[in-house]
Amino acid sequence: MKRFLYSVAVVAVTMLAMTACTTNSKTTNDVNNFRIKRGTNLSHWLSQSTERGEGRRLHIQEDDFARLDSLGFDFVRIPIDEEQFWDEDGNKLPEAWDLLTNALHLAAKHHLRAIVDLHIIRSHYFNAVNENGANANTLFTSEKSQQDLINMWYQLSDVLKGFSNDSVAYEFMNEPVADEHEQWNAVIVKVHRALREREPQRTLVIGSNRWQGYETMKYLKVPEGDKNIVLSFHYYNPMILTHYGAGWTPIGKYRGKVNYPGVLVSQEDYDAAPDSLKPELKPYLTQVWDVNKIREDFKDAIAVAKKYGLQLFCGEWGVYEPVDRELAYKWTKDMLSVFNEFNIAWTTWCYDADFGFWDQKKHDFKDKPLVDLLTEGEGLKE
Repeated sequence: MKRFLYSVAVVAVTMLAMTACTTNSKTTNDVNNFRIKRGTNLSHWLSQSTERGEGRRLHIQEDDFARLDSLGFDFVRIPIDEEQFWDEDGNKLPEAWDLLTNALHLAAKHHLRAIVDLHIIRSHYFNAVNENGANANTLFTSEKSQQDLINMWYQLSDVLKGFSNDSVAYEFMNEPVADEHEQWNAVIVKVHRALREREPQRTLVIGSNRWQGYETMKYLKVPEGDKNIVLSFHYYNPMILTHYGAGWTPIGKYRGKVNYPGVLVSQEDYDAAPDSLKPELKPYLTQVWDVNKIREDFKDAIAVAKKYGLQLFCGEWGVYEPVDRELAYKWTKDMLSVFNEFNIAWTTWCYDADFGFWDQKKHDFKDKPLVDLLTEGEGLKE
């Protein structure tokens, strides 16, 4: 009997090992089941936030993942910043790592896939300028900075490689801003090669240069023959609508009327605006903005994804909270229409910050009609 039980145990262990090998040892010719459709960014938590300690630990909890699952979202994008995960000497800051791995476990528990997005690093910030207004990033001109980026991904891979290739993807870096497109393409080659040596099968998300702009997708060079890549772009146009009242942008200082769809600013409102804003407003005097304009803007990104046979993903899009809600909903409907038409996956910017639909302090929706719009219709089919 003991020998029989031992034999059964050996067979069971062997079968489990074979299953594990089948799951984790695919070749790069195999395509993962990292399938995504609609999600949101868990922003201003492990990125773009000074919150630490208990406040950071309590910011995103299991009920957030359960809520997103119940609403019909199928994945999340989790931005992370170098300064939260490593100190200036390159030492790991353990709590952030624990929060990230716990979040990935909770996402999987609640049927959500996840993209880990390296959002801001010390050698690259998407809004970095020097005193002369020029690009202040060192990433594209420094071999050391590029190796530092690779080393960060080595360390992230060491911790995250145990997560299923079907449930967790890596996004190289958020919104690259290289002076020349080929500078970003050269970094892509290096990071892609380094990660493929460690994780041949992991789904990798690669964005276009110049703030992940849709208009620069055509300059993106994608590693050939790798089907476990998702191509990413961001879209906030027209900024006069999506960033109305956003004081950190020039157009956000405009306080006149905005129309959508149609011509966004009337001649009367343009004439009444301060002279200092007129150069910002002029493009909106003649261009008609509607679903057709959005479709036209997306065409290069769609063509690149078709060329490489890869999933296309809009990693950021959304409307600032103070924007007139009826205008916001009209624009959102048009965006969703184009996403659905061309099978473009998306994550809104964002879940609970100033572009979001959930209020963490009140523990309630701050824009239920918006989330209803986002989640209506058919979800991802497994």
